[in-house]
Amino acid sequence: MEIIQIVAFGIVASLLYILIKEQHAPLAFFLILLAGIFIFIVVIQQIAEVIKLVEYLGQKANVNGMYIETILKIIGIAYVAEFGAHITRDAGLSSVAAKIELAGKVFILVLAVPILTAVIETIVGFIPT
Repeated sequence: MEIIQIVAFGIVASLLYILIKEQHAPLAFFLILLAGIFIFIVVIQQIAEVIKLVEYLGQKANVNGMYIETILKIIGIAYVAEFGAHITRDAGLSSVAAKIELAGKVFILVLAVPILTAVIETIVGFIPT
């Protein structure tokens, strides 16, 4: 199972970090950064399969591709922003992490506007005039 390998890799990377952070702090941070990127890449490969399934189901249900694409972009932004925020927080830069999270939220809001507009237009269409 890949999750066992990922967890084992994460534990080994964490132990190595603990061992070398006192003598070589920049190297220790670089090690954790590489470990995080490696885990992120493995997870992205799994997410790609889910994306294919969601797109397939959207086509089968006759859902406008723009909506599916937008929702997938929103999910991607959330994951990338969270990953970046965690990495910067690990580096001791909480203020930068907060800005990354804010940027992610703003981009999500911007992408959600067309979907919210369509929902509101649909609701208004049901209201008799």
